[in-house]
Amino acid sequence: MEIKAVKFREHGFYSQPFAFGGEEGPAAFDINIRYRGSLQNYVIETGGEVILIDTGLPAGTPEEHPDETTPAYTGRDIRPYMEALAALGYTPECVTKIILTHKHADHSGELKSFPNAKIFVNEEELSAEELKGLPNIVPVAFTDGPYHNFPACQRIVEGVCMIRAKGHTNGNSIVVAEDGGLYYMFHGDITYVDEALYENKLSVVFEDLPAARETLDRVREFVRNNPTVYCGTHTPQGYENLEAKRVMDLDSPVETVFEEFDFAAGEATGRYVCSVCGYVYDPAEHDGVPFADLPEDWLCPRCRRPKEKFNRA
Repeated sequence: MEIKAVKFREHGFYSQPFAFGGEEGPAAFDINIRYRGSLQNYVIETGGEVILIDTGLPAGTPEEHPDETTPAYTGRDIRPYMEALAALGYTPECVTKIILTHKHADHSGELKSFPNAKIFVNEEELSAEELKGLPNIVPVAFTDGPYHNFPACQRIVEGVCMIRAKGHTNGNSIVVAEDGGLYYMFHGDITYVDEALYENKLSVVFEDLPAARETLDRVREFVRNNPTVYCGTHTPQGYENLEAKRVMDLDSPVETVFEEFDFAAGEATGRYVCSVCGYVYDPAEHDGVPFADLPEDWLCPRCRRPKEKFNRA
């Protein structure tokens, strides 16, 4: 088995209130503490299969322009997701399966580019706007029983399991690949940064808070009992852990490297991007109404998050 990271954004950040504030509230944490951010998904090559774990942002998603009050910033483009995948030597035609951790656009953005692959999706996500019109979806009902301390899983291929992990979204899932005595956990957004796993903190992004707490507790229990390489989407720690085959030790955290970000303003386009689901608000598509003129109680049409979760593009 060979596992690689598909890297498509870098030099982002996630503030401590965003990454830690799900239960105590953002005000309990320091907005000036910023953990390193990035965007990457993963590919597993088994010898007979090429399996993607999520499929990046949609092509053309604009970069954001954060300021000192921005809670989350996905980073600068390295290259579009499909180009990043091609740089690793993979074409859409060679991909046989895609396992979706959840519906948000930074995970599902290029599903349409793989018409020949089977797309395995938690059946509770099937009504999501991001998945409409895709004929090659395989609903997953998690009928293969428990996986270690998780109550429900589906075995996708030998050594690769999809695990029900509700909380971040109601249809959220985890993927675990077993190879060489290690458990590679691709967890989507159970945490945004590894520091949250060590500190046992939930992010502010969830659809079901009690379920998110239960899932994080199960992840931490799994990590304590099994040699786990923790592969996240939103932090370079994800691919650093993968490349080093670093087993997580909750009692001995890896030293934090904080993001030192230059907030020199770039040229704004008038568009705004949701830092949670990737929805782009373009005034040209809304009768010319500037984002600043939207009502304060306006919510993202896709994920129902408030205006404060949007960044300038």
